[in-house]
Amino acid sequence: MLLEIHPDNPQPRHINTVVETLRKGGVIIYPTDTIYGLGCDIYNTAAVERIARIKKIDPKKAQFSFICADLSHLSDYAQSVPTPIFRLLKAALPGPYTFILGASRQVPKLLKTKKDTVGIRVPDNKICMDIVRELGHPLMSASLPMDGDVEYFTDPEVMYEEFGKLVDIVIDGGPGHLLASTVIDCTGGAAELIREGAGPWEHLL
Repeated sequence: MLLEIHPDNPQPRHINTVVETLRKGGVIIYPTDTIYGLGCDIYNTAAVERIARIKKIDPKKAQFSFICADLSHLSDYAQSVPTPIFRLLKAALPGPYTFILGASRQVPKLLKTKKDTVGIRVPDNKICMDIVRELGHPLMSASLPMDGDVEYFTDPEVMYEEFGKLVDIVIDGGPGHLLASTVIDCTGGAAELIREGAGPWEHLL
């Protein structure tokens, strides 16, 4: 299904359709404040494994992120965060950043990396924030498998042509962006830039 959702005023009935699909183990393609992503319920193992198959990767080796609505669930999924790092997260989020933190015991085993970390995202995008709030817990997120075609990144109709048979819903929330999130590793006690993306790094320091 290609589902058009208004980027500024997401229709509640469409958000409900998406959330019901996620609760049944569905996989979606949805907009963020960077590139479009693949998403599912973090607690649905079959859906997580399905995304890994779409990306042709081993779930245990994948680097999935959690899409959170705000930082209120941070203590649920991340180990205790030092005050300077928490201040950094508060300054940067919502925004185009992924912060790598130590994973708590509540993170499903399938989604923990060998390093026992979790990536936390709070995108500045109303559609995915409304989905997460209605779902009641984070969305598991992965990047779309790309072939280098720009439209692949940005045009939901092209995404639907490419992935419509592999996922349950492709959300059309307007054109996507070309840059992925900036990834910052905070597991060593200090913030370390892993990948510079859409979020500027210098002004966070």
